[in-house]
Amino acid sequence: MSESYQIPASDLLIEEEIKHSRFISTLFHCQSESEFKCVLTNLKLEYPGASHYCYAFVAGAPSDSINIGSSDDGEPSGSAGRPMLAALQGSNIGEVGAVVIRYFGGTKLGVGGLVRAYSSGLKKGLPQLETKLKQIRYPGKLVCGYHQLKDVEHLFSQFDVVIADKVFAESISIEFAIPKRFKSELNIELATMSQGQLKALYD
Repeated sequence: MSESYQIPASDLLIEEEIKHSRFISTLFHCQSESEFKCVLTNLKLEYPGASHYCYAFVAGAPSDSINIGSSDDGEPSGSAGRPMLAALQGSNIGEVGAVVIRYFGGTKLGVGGLVRAYSSGLKKGLPQLETKLKQIRYPGKLVCGYHQLKDVEHLFSQFDVVIADKVFAESISIEFAIPKRFKSELNIELATMSQGQLKALYD
């Protein structure tokens, strides 16, 4: 599995008129199906009375085949959601959601026409979408003394570690997340720094 991937850094909206129907394509960051459904609900409020709200999402890494979904929302089967999902999966962008809102203009497009219409905005939008790099991090735990905290935090900053929680008791328990490639290197440096006293534990 890749250690990092691109995710949307901002939303994008593309509006097209195809044979008198209005197609509004939206692209946005989406980390889960529940988050996606919130955005969909808001779009239905923002664009009331549309004929269809077809969608697709990849809520994980670009290659994720589990956290994905799509819907034709009443259009002929396979004419909207699946082509939209194929466009997202081909973009090499992760955690991305897309909703295409259609206001029907009176002219039927046929299945082939619908496939082209629903994927058109995404194919135009995805190359324009502003993205940022997401590092995949793995959870870890470390217990250290108060006198060691400053050195530990300095090491963490060198290895791109994100601290999730600190519990101060007799010693300090730290929960953190670290890129996979640094896991063993961090422990080597911790051992050197603490004369073998400190070791991070990974789930």
